[in-house]
Amino acid sequence: MLTVARPVSSLLAGVALLLTGAGLLGTLLAVRAVQEGFPERVIGLVMSGYFAGFLLGTWLAPRVIRRAGHIRAFAIFASLASSTALLHALKVDPWTWALLRIATGSCLVSLYMIVESWLNAQAPPGQRGQIFAAYMIVNFLALAAGQGLLLLYPPGEFAGFAIVALLLGWSLVPVSLTRIHPPAVNEMQPLSLRRLHQVSPAGVAGAFGSGFAMGAFWGLGPVAAQRMGLETAQVAAFMVAAILGGAVIQWPVGHWSDRHDRRRVLAAVCAGAAVLALAAYALREQPLLLMTCMFAFGGLAFTVYPVSIALANDLLQPEELVAGAGTLLLVHGTGAALGPMAAGQTMALTDGGGLLLHFATVLLLLAGYVGWRALRAEPVVASTHFAPMVRTTPTVLELLPEAAAPPPEREDAIRR
Repeated sequence: MLTVARPVSSLLAGVALLLTGAGLLGTLLAVRAVQEGFPERVIGLVMSGYFAGFLLGTWLAPRVIRRAGHIRAFAIFASLASSTALLHALKVDPWTWALLRIATGSCLVSLYMIVESWLNAQAPPGQRGQIFAAYMIVNFLALAAGQGLLLLYPPGEFAGFAIVALLLGWSLVPVSLTRIHPPAVNEMQPLSLRRLHQVSPAGVAGAFGSGFAMGAFWGLGPVAAQRMGLETAQVAAFMVAAILGGAVIQWPVGHWSDRHDRRRVLAAVCAGAAVLALAAYALREQPLLLMTCMFAFGGLAFTVYPVSIALANDLLQPEELVAGAGTLLLVHGTGAALGPMAAGQTMALTDGGGLLLHFATVLLLLAGYVGWRALRAEPVVASTHFAPMVRTTPTVLELLPEAAAPPPEREDAIRR
Protein backbone atom coordinates (compact mmCIF):
# COMPACT_ATOMS: atom_id res chain seq x y z
CA MET A 1 0.00 0.00 0.00
CA LEU A 2 2.90 2.37 0.72
CA THR A 3 4.21 1.96 -2.81
CA VAL A 4 0.79 2.74 -4.25
CA ALA A 5 0.30 5.76 -1.98
CA ARG A 6 3.71 7.33 -2.67
CA PRO A 7 2.72 9.13 -5.92
CA VAL A 8 -0.18 10.83 -4.12
CA SER A 9 1.66 11.37 -0.82
CA SER A 10 1.47 15.16 -1.13
CA LEU A 11 -2.32 15.01 -1.28
CA LEU A 12 -2.51 12.54 1.62
CA ALA A 13 -0.19 14.76 3.69
CA GLY A 14 -2.46 17.73 3.08
CA VAL A 15 -5.50 15.68 4.10
CA ALA A 16 -3.73 14.47 7.26
CA LEU A 17 -3.01 18.03 8.39
CA LEU A 18 -6.49 19.15 7.44
CA LEU A 19 -8.32 16.40 9.32
CA THR A 20 -6.09 16.65 12.38
CA GLY A 21 -7.04 20.30 12.66
CA ALA A 22 -10.71 19.60 11.97
CA GLY A 23 -10.77 16.81 14.55
CA LEU A 24 -9.24 19.06 17.19
CA LEU A 25 -11.56 21.96 16.41
CA GLY A 26 -14.79 20.01 16.87
CA THR A 27 -13.77 18.63 20.26
CA LEU A 28 -12.20 21.89 21.40
CA LEU A 29 -15.39 23.83 20.65
CA ALA A 30 -17.57 21.35 22.53
CA VAL A 31 -15.34 21.40 25.61
CA ARG A 32 -15.03 25.19 25.53
CA ALA A 33 -18.80 25.59 25.13
CA VAL A 34 -19.33 23.65 28.37
CA GLN A 35 -16.79 25.84 30.15
CA GLU A 36 -18.57 28.96 28.90
CA GLY A 37 -21.85 27.65 30.32
CA PHE A 38 -23.72 27.13 27.03
CA PRO A 39 -26.87 25.00 27.62
CA GLU A 40 -26.96 21.57 25.95
CA ARG A 41 -29.77 22.66 23.63
CA VAL A 42 -27.68 25.59 22.44
CA ILE A 43 -24.54 23.48 22.00
CA GLY A 44 -26.52 21.00 19.90
CA LEU A 45 -27.76 23.82 17.68
CA VAL A 46 -24.25 25.25 17.31
CA MET A 47 -22.75 21.90 16.38
CA SER A 48 -25.52 21.22 13.85
CA GLY A 49 -24.21 24.19 11.90
CA TYR A 50 -21.20 22.18 10.75
CA PHE A 51 -23.35 19.64 8.92
CA ALA A 52 -25.58 22.34 7.45
CA GLY A 53 -22.41 23.88 6.06
CA PHE A 54 -21.30 20.46 4.83
CA LEU A 55 -24.41 20.24 2.67
CA LEU A 56 -23.93 23.81 1.44
CA GLY A 57 -20.34 23.05 0.48
CA THR A 58 -21.30 20.17 -1.81
CA TRP A 59 -23.16 22.74 -3.94
CA LEU A 60 -20.58 25.53 -3.61
CA ALA A 61 -17.31 23.65 -4.18
CA PRO A 62 -17.72 22.63 -7.87
CA ARG A 63 -18.50 26.23 -8.82
CA VAL A 64 -15.42 27.64 -7.08
CA ILE A 65 -13.16 24.89 -8.46
CA ARG A 66 -14.32 25.56 -12.04
CA ARG A 67 -13.66 29.27 -11.60
CA ALA A 68 -10.31 29.15 -9.76
CA GLY A 69 -8.84 25.70 -10.42
CA HIS A 70 -7.95 23.02 -7.87
CA ILE A 71 -4.87 24.56 -6.26
CA ARG A 72 -6.27 28.08 -5.91
CA ALA A 73 -9.62 26.74 -4.73
CA PHE A 74 -7.81 24.67 -2.09
CA ALA A 75 -5.93 27.81 -0.99
CA ILE A 76 -9.18 29.78 -0.78
CA PHE A 77 -11.03 27.25 1.35
CA ALA A 78 -8.03 26.39 3.55
CA SER A 79 -7.44 30.08 4.26
CA LEU A 80 -11.10 30.65 5.10
CA ALA A 81 -11.21 27.57 7.35
CA SER A 82 -8.04 28.70 9.14
CA SER A 83 -9.44 32.17 9.78
CA THR A 84 -12.78 30.88 11.04
CA ALA A 85 -10.93 28.77 13.63
CA LEU A 86 -9.35 31.93 15.03
CA LEU A 87 -12.64 33.83 14.96
CA HIS A 88 -14.13 31.26 17.35
CA ALA A 89 -11.64 32.43 19.97
CA LEU A 90 -12.09 36.13 19.25
CA LYS A 91 -15.88 36.08 19.62
CA VAL A 92 -17.20 33.56 22.16
CA ASP A 93 -20.91 33.67 21.44
CA PRO A 94 -23.24 30.79 20.48
CA TRP A 95 -24.85 32.52 17.50
CA THR A 96 -21.48 33.61 16.16
CA TRP A 97 -20.16 30.11 16.63
CA ALA A 98 -23.16 28.64 14.81
CA LEU A 99 -22.42 30.82 11.77
CA LEU A 100 -18.74 29.96 11.95
CA ARG A 101 -19.56 26.25 12.10
CA ILE A 102 -21.60 26.61 8.90
CA ALA A 103 -18.64 28.33 7.26
CA THR A 104 -16.23 25.67 8.55
CA GLY A 105 -18.40 22.83 7.28
CA SER A 106 -18.65 24.43 3.85
CA CYS A 107 -14.90 24.94 3.62
CA LEU A 108 -13.93 21.47 4.82
CA VAL A 109 -16.27 19.53 2.53
CA SER A 110 -14.96 21.65 -0.36
CA LEU A 111 -11.38 20.76 0.59
CA TYR A 112 -12.26 17.06 0.82
CA MET A 113 -13.90 17.24 -2.60
CA ILE A 114 -10.85 18.89 -4.16
CA VAL A 115 -8.44 16.27 -2.83
CA GLU A 116 -10.74 13.34 -3.59
CA SER A 117 -11.30 14.39 -7.21
CA TRP A 118 -7.51 14.71 -7.54
CA LEU A 119 -7.00 11.21 -6.14
CA ASN A 120 -9.59 9.86 -8.58
CA ALA A 121 -7.72 11.31 -11.53
CA GLN A 122 -4.40 9.79 -10.42
CA ALA A 123 -5.58 6.29 -9.46
CA PRO A 124 -4.69 3.56 -12.02
CA PRO A 125 -7.57 1.09 -12.49
CA GLY A 126 -5.74 -1.76 -10.76
CA GLN A 127 -4.81 0.34 -7.71
CA ARG A 128 -7.98 2.29 -7.00
CA GLY A 129 -9.04 0.16 -4.05
CA GLN A 130 -5.62 0.44 -2.40
CA ILE A 131 -5.56 4.23 -2.76
CA PHE A 132 -9.07 4.37 -1.32
CA ALA A 133 -7.92 2.27 1.66
CA ALA A 134 -4.87 4.49 2.21
CA TYR A 135 -7.08 7.58 2.13
CA MET A 136 -9.50 6.10 4.69
CA ILE A 137 -6.63 5.09 7.01
CA VAL A 138 -5.33 8.65 6.89
CA ASN A 139 -8.84 9.89 7.70
CA PHE A 140 -9.20 7.76 10.83
CA LEU A 141 -5.68 8.32 12.14
CA ALA A 142 -5.78 12.08 11.61
CA LEU A 143 -9.16 12.44 13.35
CA ALA A 144 -7.84 10.40 16.29
CA ALA A 145 -4.63 12.46 16.43
CA GLY A 146 -6.67 15.65 16.56
CA GLN A 147 -8.31 14.49 19.78
CA GLY A 148 -4.90 13.99 21.41
CA LEU A 149 -3.86 17.57 20.67
CA LEU A 150 -6.60 18.71 23.05
CA LEU A 151 -4.20 17.87 25.89
CA LEU A 152 -1.52 20.36 24.85
CA TYR A 153 -3.23 23.48 26.20
CA PRO A 154 -6.22 24.20 28.46
CA PRO A 155 -9.39 24.53 26.31
CA GLY A 156 -10.03 27.99 27.72
CA GLU A 157 -6.89 29.41 26.14
CA PHE A 158 -6.37 30.89 22.68
CA ALA A 159 -3.56 28.43 21.93
CA GLY A 160 -5.86 25.53 20.99
CA PHE A 161 -7.57 27.58 18.28
CA ALA A 162 -4.15 28.78 17.08
CA ILE A 163 -3.02 25.15 16.65
CA VAL A 164 -6.13 24.43 14.57
CA ALA A 165 -5.41 27.46 12.38
CA LEU A 166 -1.79 26.39 11.95
CA LEU A 167 -2.72 22.87 10.91
CA LEU A 168 -5.31 24.07 8.41
CA GLY A 169 -2.83 26.60 7.04
CA TRP A 170 -0.01 24.06 6.83
CA SER A 171 -2.21 21.76 4.72
CA LEU A 172 -1.64 24.27 1.93
CA VAL A 173 2.07 23.51 1.73
CA PRO A 174 2.11 19.91 0.42
CA VAL A 175 -0.90 20.51 -1.83
CA SER A 176 0.58 23.70 -3.32
CA LEU A 177 3.91 21.94 -3.97
CA THR A 178 2.39 18.89 -5.63
CA ARG A 179 3.37 18.02 -9.17
CA ILE A 180 0.16 16.09 -9.71
CA HIS A 181 -1.80 17.59 -12.57
CA PRO A 182 -5.28 18.69 -11.45
CA PRO A 183 -8.23 16.95 -13.14
CA ALA A 184 -11.15 18.43 -15.00
CA VAL A 185 -14.18 19.31 -12.89
CA ASN A 186 -17.36 17.38 -13.59
CA GLU A 187 -20.46 18.43 -11.71
CA MET A 188 -22.36 15.44 -10.37
CA GLN A 189 -26.15 15.39 -10.35
CA PRO A 190 -27.43 13.35 -7.37
CA LEU A 191 -29.90 10.56 -8.02
CA SER A 192 -33.46 11.49 -7.13
CA LEU A 193 -34.45 10.56 -3.59
CA ARG A 194 -37.64 8.97 -4.92
CA ARG A 195 -35.68 6.64 -7.21
CA LEU A 196 -33.22 5.76 -4.46
CA HIS A 197 -35.97 5.03 -1.96
CA GLN A 198 -37.76 2.83 -4.49
CA VAL A 199 -34.59 0.82 -5.00
CA SER A 200 -33.40 0.60 -1.39
CA PRO A 201 -35.60 2.01 1.39
CA ALA A 202 -33.39 0.32 3.99
CA GLY A 203 -30.31 1.99 2.53
CA VAL A 204 -31.94 5.42 2.73
CA ALA A 205 -33.10 4.78 6.30
CA GLY A 206 -29.62 3.61 7.27
CA ALA A 207 -27.98 6.73 5.84
CA PHE A 208 -30.39 9.04 7.68
CA GLY A 209 -30.25 7.08 10.95
CA SER A 210 -26.46 6.96 10.88
CA GLY A 211 -26.31 10.73 10.42
CA PHE A 212 -28.88 11.31 13.17
CA ALA A 213 -26.84 9.23 15.63
CA MET A 214 -23.24 9.97 14.64
CA GLY A 215 -23.80 13.65 13.92
CA ALA A 216 -24.65 13.89 17.62
CA PHE A 217 -21.47 11.96 18.45
CA TRP A 218 -19.24 14.42 16.61
CA GLY A 219 -21.08 17.45 17.91
CA LEU A 220 -21.86 16.47 21.50
CA GLY A 221 -19.57 13.56 22.33
CA PRO A 222 -17.06 15.75 24.21
CA VAL A 223 -19.91 17.58 25.97
CA ALA A 224 -21.44 14.30 27.13
CA ALA A 225 -18.07 13.04 28.34
CA GLN A 226 -17.61 16.17 30.44
CA ARG A 227 -21.13 15.94 31.83
CA MET A 228 -20.35 12.37 32.89
CA GLY A 229 -17.49 13.72 35.02
CA LEU A 230 -14.54 12.89 32.75
CA GLU A 231 -11.44 15.09 32.81
CA THR A 232 -9.95 16.64 29.67
CA ALA A 233 -7.59 13.71 29.01
CA GLN A 234 -10.47 11.28 29.46
CA VAL A 235 -12.67 13.32 27.12
CA ALA A 236 -10.02 12.91 24.42
CA ALA A 237 -9.79 9.18 25.20
CA PHE A 238 -13.59 8.88 24.97
CA MET A 239 -13.53 10.26 21.43
CA VAL A 240 -10.39 8.38 20.36
CA ALA A 241 -11.78 5.06 21.60
CA ALA A 242 -14.85 5.34 19.36
CA ILE A 243 -12.87 6.57 16.34
CA LEU A 244 -10.25 3.81 16.58
CA GLY A 245 -13.01 1.26 17.10
CA GLY A 246 -14.52 2.45 13.84
CA ALA A 247 -11.15 2.13 12.10
CA VAL A 248 -10.51 -1.42 13.34
CA ILE A 249 -13.93 -3.08 13.36
CA GLN A 250 -15.24 -1.70 10.06
CA TRP A 251 -13.09 -4.15 8.09
CA PRO A 252 -14.41 -7.44 9.53
CA VAL A 253 -17.98 -6.14 9.53
CA GLY A 254 -17.52 -5.14 5.90
CA HIS A 255 -16.31 -8.61 4.93
CA TRP A 256 -19.28 -10.08 6.80
CA SER A 257 -21.71 -7.86 4.89
CA ASP A 258 -20.11 -8.86 1.56
CA ARG A 259 -21.03 -12.49 2.23
CA HIS A 260 -24.54 -12.17 3.66
CA ASP A 261 -27.76 -10.26 3.09
CA ARG A 262 -26.73 -6.71 3.97
CA ARG A 263 -30.15 -5.88 5.39
CA ARG A 264 -29.73 -8.53 8.05
CA VAL A 265 -26.15 -7.44 8.70
CA LEU A 266 -27.26 -3.80 8.99
CA ALA A 267 -30.05 -4.72 11.40
CA ALA A 268 -27.64 -6.79 13.52
CA VAL A 269 -25.01 -4.02 13.55
CA CYS A 270 -27.58 -1.41 14.63
CA ALA A 271 -28.94 -3.67 17.35
CA GLY A 272 -25.44 -4.46 18.60
CA ALA A 273 -24.44 -0.79 18.66
CA ALA A 274 -27.64 0.07 20.56
CA VAL A 275 -26.88 -2.59 23.19
CA LEU A 276 -23.34 -1.26 23.56
CA ALA A 277 -24.67 2.29 23.97
CA LEU A 278 -26.92 1.08 26.79
CA ALA A 279 -23.98 -0.78 28.34
CA ALA A 280 -21.90 2.42 28.17
CA TYR A 281 -24.74 4.28 29.87
CA ALA A 282 -24.83 1.72 32.69
CA LEU A 283 -21.02 1.90 33.07
CA ARG A 284 -20.62 5.65 32.61
CA GLU A 285 -19.19 6.11 36.10
CA GLN A 286 -16.39 3.59 35.43
CA PRO A 287 -14.06 5.26 32.89
CA LEU A 288 -12.10 2.18 31.79
CA LEU A 289 -15.21 0.11 31.11
CA LEU A 290 -16.85 3.13 29.48
CA MET A 291 -13.91 3.49 27.04
CA THR A 292 -14.08 -0.23 26.24
CA CYS A 293 -17.77 0.03 25.43
CA MET A 294 -17.14 3.13 23.29
CA PHE A 295 -14.45 1.32 21.30
CA ALA A 296 -16.87 -1.49 20.46
CA PHE A 297 -19.74 0.94 19.93
CA GLY A 298 -17.71 3.04 17.49
CA GLY A 299 -16.68 -0.09 15.62
CA LEU A 300 -20.33 -0.94 14.91
CA ALA A 301 -21.89 2.52 14.74
CA PHE A 302 -19.37 3.86 12.20
CA THR A 303 -20.22 0.87 9.99
CA VAL A 304 -23.90 1.77 9.58
CA TYR A 305 -23.34 4.42 6.89
CA PRO A 306 -20.93 2.46 4.64
CA VAL A 307 -23.08 -0.69 4.91
CA SER A 308 -26.08 1.44 3.88
CA ILE A 309 -24.16 2.71 0.84
CA ALA A 310 -23.12 -0.84 -0.09
CA LEU A 311 -26.72 -1.96 0.37
CA ALA A 312 -27.99 0.64 -2.09
CA ASN A 313 -25.12 -0.01 -4.52
CA ASP A 314 -26.09 -3.67 -4.74
CA LEU A 315 -29.35 -2.64 -6.44
CA LEU A 316 -28.39 0.48 -8.37
CA GLN A 317 -27.22 0.31 -11.97
CA PRO A 318 -23.43 0.75 -12.41
CA GLU A 319 -23.87 4.22 -13.91
CA GLU A 320 -25.94 5.29 -10.88
CA LEU A 321 -23.42 4.37 -8.16
CA VAL A 322 -21.67 7.70 -7.68
CA ALA A 323 -24.86 9.75 -8.15
CA GLY A 324 -26.61 7.49 -5.65
CA ALA A 325 -23.81 8.09 -3.16
CA GLY A 326 -24.38 11.83 -3.62
CA THR A 327 -28.03 11.48 -2.66
CA LEU A 328 -27.16 9.27 0.31
CA LEU A 329 -24.68 11.92 1.47
CA LEU A 330 -27.46 14.53 1.40
CA VAL A 331 -29.72 12.19 3.40
CA HIS A 332 -26.90 11.43 5.83
CA GLY A 333 -26.02 15.11 6.17
CA THR A 334 -29.63 16.04 6.86
CA GLY A 335 -29.72 13.49 9.65
CA ALA A 336 -26.38 14.74 10.97
CA ALA A 337 -27.64 18.34 11.04
CA LEU A 338 -30.74 17.33 13.02
CA GLY A 339 -29.03 14.82 15.33
CA PRO A 340 -27.12 17.22 17.61
CA MET A 341 -30.24 19.32 18.15
CA ALA A 342 -32.32 16.29 19.16
CA ALA A 343 -29.55 14.87 21.35
CA GLY A 344 -29.07 18.28 22.98
CA GLN A 345 -32.72 18.22 24.03
CA THR A 346 -32.29 14.73 25.50
CA MET A 347 -29.18 15.75 27.41
CA ALA A 348 -30.92 18.84 28.75
CA LEU A 349 -33.61 16.60 30.26
CA THR A 350 -31.16 14.01 31.64
CA ASP A 351 -27.37 14.35 31.90
CA GLY A 352 -24.33 13.50 29.79
CA GLY A 353 -25.56 9.92 29.60
CA GLY A 354 -28.52 11.22 27.60
CA LEU A 355 -26.32 11.15 24.51
CA LEU A 356 -25.84 7.41 24.94
CA LEU A 357 -29.61 7.00 25.29
CA HIS A 358 -30.00 9.00 22.07
CA PHE A 359 -27.68 6.56 20.28
CA ALA A 360 -29.54 3.53 21.67
CA THR A 361 -32.98 4.87 20.71
CA VAL A 362 -32.06 5.84 17.16
CA LEU A 363 -30.18 2.62 16.45
CA LEU A 364 -32.87 0.37 17.95
CA LEU A 365 -35.52 2.04 15.78
CA LEU A 366 -33.30 1.66 12.74
CA ALA A 367 -32.61 -2.01 13.57
CA GLY A 368 -36.34 -2.66 13.83
CA TYR A 369 -37.14 -1.01 10.50
CA VAL A 370 -34.30 -2.66 8.57
CA GLY A 371 -35.10 -6.03 10.15
CA TRP A 372 -38.72 -5.65 9.07
CA ARG A 373 -37.58 -4.85 5.53
CA ALA A 374 -35.34 -7.94 5.57
CA LEU A 375 -38.31 -10.16 6.39
CA ARG A 376 -40.30 -8.89 3.43
CA ALA A 377 -37.98 -10.14 0.67
CA GLU A 378 -35.63 -12.97 -0.16
CA PRO A 379 -31.92 -12.40 0.54
CA VAL A 380 -29.95 -10.82 -2.29
CA VAL A 381 -26.30 -11.70 -2.83
CA ALA A 382 -23.99 -8.68 -2.63
CA SER A 383 -22.80 -7.51 -6.05
CA THR A 384 -20.52 -4.68 -4.84
CA HIS A 385 -17.87 -4.54 -2.15
CA PHE A 386 -18.09 -2.82 1.23
CA ALA A 387 -15.88 0.29 1.52
CA PRO A 388 -14.89 1.51 5.02
CA MET A 389 -15.32 5.26 5.40
CA VAL A 390 -15.79 8.10 7.85
CA ARG A 391 -16.14 11.76 6.81
CA THR A 392 -16.00 11.95 3.03
CA THR A 393 -17.86 13.04 -0.11
CA PRO A 394 -19.36 11.04 -3.01
CA THR A 395 -16.35 12.05 -5.11
CA VAL A 396 -14.08 9.56 -3.36
CA LEU A 397 -16.41 6.69 -4.22
CA GLU A 398 -15.26 7.04 -7.82
CA LEU A 399 -12.06 5.36 -6.57
CA LEU A 400 -13.94 2.12 -6.08
CA PRO A 401 -13.27 -0.40 -8.86
CA GLU A 402 -16.98 -1.04 -9.49
CA ALA A 403 -17.51 2.70 -10.11
CA ALA A 404 -14.57 2.92 -12.51
CA ALA A 405 -15.33 -0.26 -14.45
CA PRO A 406 -18.95 -1.43 -14.48
CA PRO A 407 -19.32 -5.07 -13.43
CA PRO A 408 -20.85 -7.72 -15.68
CA GLU A 409 -24.59 -7.65 -16.13
CA ARG A 410 -26.42 -8.91 -13.08
CA GLU A 411 -29.91 -10.25 -12.59
CA ASP A 412 -32.56 -7.86 -11.39
CA ALA A 413 -32.69 -7.98 -7.60
CA ILE A 414 -35.68 -7.83 -5.30
CA ARG A 415 -36.16 -4.39 -3.84
CA ARG A 416 -34.71 -3.97 -0.47
